[in-house]
Amino acid sequence: MPHRNQPLTSETEAVSGHLDEGLRRIIEARHHDPFAVLGRHRYSGEERVRAFLPDAEEVWLTETGARLERLPGTDLFEWHGAPGSVPERYRLRWRDRDGGEHEAYDPYCFPPQLPDFDLHLFGEGRHRHAYRIMGAHPLSVDGIAGVRFALWAPNAERVGVVGDFNAWDGRRHPMRIRGSTGVWELFIPGLAAQILYKFEIRNRRTGAVLLKTDPYGRRFEQRPATAAIVEDPPHHDWGDEEWMQARRERDWLHAPMSVYEAHLGSWRRRDDGGFLTYRELAHELVDYVKSLGYTHIELLPVTEHPLDASWGYQTTGFYAPTSRHGSPEDFRYFVDRCHREGIGVLLDWVPGHFPKDGYALARFDGSALYEHEDPRRGEHRDWGTLIFNYGRNEVRNFLLSSALYWLEEFHIDGLRVDAVASMLYLDYSRRPGDWLPNLYGGNENLEAIEFLRQLNQITLGQQPGTLMIAEESTAWPQVTRPTWLGGLGFSMKWNMGWMHDTLVYMSKDPIYRHYQHDQLTFGLLYAFTENFVLPFSHDEVVHGKRSMIDKMPGDDWQRFANLRLLYTYMFTYPGKKLLFMGNEFAHGHEWNHERSLDWYLLEHPEHRGVQRLIGDLNRLYREESGLHRFDFEPRGFRWIDCHDASQSVLSYLRLSEDELVVVALNFTPVVRENYRLGVPRPGAYREIHNSDSEYYGGSNVGNGSGVEAEDVPWMGQPYSIRLTLPPLAAIVLKPAAANAA
Repeated sequence: MPHRNQPLTSETEAVSGHLDEGLRRIIEARHHDPFAVLGRHRYSGEERVRAFLPDAEEVWLTETGARLERLPGTDLFEWHGAPGSVPERYRLRWRDRDGGEHEAYDPYCFPPQLPDFDLHLFGEGRHRHAYRIMGAHPLSVDGIAGVRFALWAPNAERVGVVGDFNAWDGRRHPMRIRGSTGVWELFIPGLAAQILYKFEIRNRRTGAVLLKTDPYGRRFEQRPATAAIVEDPPHHDWGDEEWMQARRERDWLHAPMSVYEAHLGSWRRRDDGGFLTYRELAHELVDYVKSLGYTHIELLPVTEHPLDASWGYQTTGFYAPTSRHGSPEDFRYFVDRCHREGIGVLLDWVPGHFPKDGYALARFDGSALYEHEDPRRGEHRDWGTLIFNYGRNEVRNFLLSSALYWLEEFHIDGLRVDAVASMLYLDYSRRPGDWLPNLYGGNENLEAIEFLRQLNQITLGQQPGTLMIAEESTAWPQVTRPTWLGGLGFSMKWNMGWMHDTLVYMSKDPIYRHYQHDQLTFGLLYAFTENFVLPFSHDEVVHGKRSMIDKMPGDDWQRFANLRLLYTYMFTYPGKKLLFMGNEFAHGHEWNHERSLDWYLLEHPEHRGVQRLIGDLNRLYREESGLHRFDFEPRGFRWIDCHDASQSVLSYLRLSEDELVVVALNFTPVVRENYRLGVPRPGAYREIHNSDSEYYGGSNVGNGSGVEAEDVPWMGQPYSIRLTLPPLAAIVLKPAAANAA
């Protein structure tokens, strides 16, 4: 895009040397308060109007027709006359040197538009809706339409708004600084939504001139272009009132939650390789997810980002849905249809770091503004990104306001907070000597801890029923416990330990699994210390980790049987569920963000079988209260036998207040006949799920219409049943209706 920051010529320097300091700073594009010089002023009993219009040939006052005189050798124009002869809001008309004619209200005849109270709250880090004052907002002032721009840049000497409307010339629309707040603002009459804009910032210490996009921008050009777009106020006609009311009252702790994690750019693409729009996804993706019985969709970050390969995790637009798939209104349509179809929407949100791209947040006003100056605090060495300065009020305000923005303005049902561990520890992924301890000498990032607690208090307090989910991979205590008890206050946390141990176990040939038995049983020692989500996420199917089906050992039949067993184990284990897209039909290759999933695999019965299994597991999980009611409480789980390592068999009960199911898992390819299993109740037990069903591609070994409990105490239970355990499979049984109470 064009960019003009013209140096002074020797002639202009000579002229400006004879001007007062204020006029000279306007000409040199260095003035922090252009309103002190430009616009209408009273001097010695007369009225004076002054304008700075580079490249203008002649200038007039529209209302009076009076001509403004050029100050010799400059592009400053001035009129003076009797007081009261120019209206409070006046227009200028001018002719360029190339003959073009223009007319507009003078921006410098309008008073400040940002209330002092808002600026005070922003400076204290307590403005929960900073996005309503910062950035670009169409509005009317005294009946005159225009756009108000606001930017935080405390180390700037001068800030100008640039765009097509002023030939990207930073001299034409300099902003005013609002006292010591570091906030600059300008109302430009005559502008409207859909225009492109950026900010031109001159650092007051070095004089360096930077061209930056809007941190609070609500819409951006498609990459590689980086300008922000002025967005109209939202006008989507929401139809999810019933959903939103139910969300506020929902007992999510005891409700089923099964999440389909998706990357919108590669779930499915058009025939020409182009991206689907939010509106197309609102039908294709939502209908697909609903057909499989999921309760939620989790989106890899749709916040604007420059690099496709970052999958959205290197965010540059913390308030903008990526333009790859359409407009913010299109994204609202997507969320709205999810809700109308009974599907919740979770968004991956990245407050832990941001990229170094020169047009975005990095050294925003020529200083380390959003990040720490010292790279030992301010830079992620591994990721090549910068770390937010959580101790700065305005930075915390920026992030907290962003979180609320997605929950309130887009009706998002929850945020999955990325890389929480990297925020908690000052020495995260750092070598000795490459980190700075906190004031007590420890490695805890006290400012980040306080930020996370504040984040959860504010979001969950102001938007009840929403969820805050931590991706936290360490043993940090009380991540999902209330802040008033010393916790971080998250709703849930990804169970990375369970995921890792389970995948290590499942990757072993069954002949060796009895040596690894404790990798399946260890997780129950801590399963109820947090509110856990069980994730098989995108991170497990990239960068050489192989797809889920390729992690499984054995021949083709055994690999698919192992995968069906793994998923049944997951859906019957305590915790909410999350599967990345493609996992539900045994995607063959690692995930590739550059192309669509291999949907042709569903032409093969073994892949269709896994997909059917997932649909049935979702329905089983939702319908059987024993499988979800007490996901986070010890009373929802009871071992039947966790010691049968020699046969690699696990068995347990899942319970609600008045219902139970029996789960038995055989991690070997051997059919086990007459396997005696202890049960708590007499009577008949019917098989309600079998991962070895021929419907899923299995061998159809099982227990037919059910089994009858015998009055034989076993495994600490008062009764027992004799089962046929299918190979590499899991079965779920339920007491018959007559004895279920």
